[in-house]
Amino acid sequence: MRAIESIPKKIQSLTTLKSTVASWRATGKTIAFTNGCFDILHEGHIFSLSQAAKEADFLIVAVNSDTSIQRLKGLDRPINKAQSRALIIASLAIVDAVIVFEEDTPLTLIETLLPDTLVKGGDYMIDQIVGSKEVIANGGKVVINPIITGFSTTSIIDQIKR
Repeated sequence: MRAIESIPKKIQSLTTLKSTVASWRATGKTIAFTNGCFDILHEGHIFSLSQAAKEADFLIVAVNSDTSIQRLKGLDRPINKAQSRALIIASLAIVDAVIVFEEDTPLTLIETLLPDTLVKGGDYMIDQIVGSKEVIANGGKVVINPIITGFSTTSIIDQIKR
């Protein structure tokens, strides 16, 4: 069954998302949270999101805003605008909610939503992951997914330029 009309509804403001999370929790469901730029979606992103979705009943994906990405990656990024990136992420069946954030890190979102599981991809130590202390202090856990080598937005952009 297709639920095309539900895709844009997955993209939520913080006020709406807080209410959504409260309703999920009221039914005893667990929540995973991950974040990223997701500028050009690739296999590495899908792997990471799939792994994150396995960690809880619902998956929230926080997407960096355009200005946040520019501060983090330079003025030539993002390639795709925030609304487009959020819509693509919301189109994935494994994603239950999407929120765009303006800050350089999702710490405020994590402190507000306090997910049961915080998921990041990469070669991080738990103490290097933004929000890990807050999630653990609330009884949650932090999961670090491996990076799939050979897939990165930067390498895709470099390949296109050549």
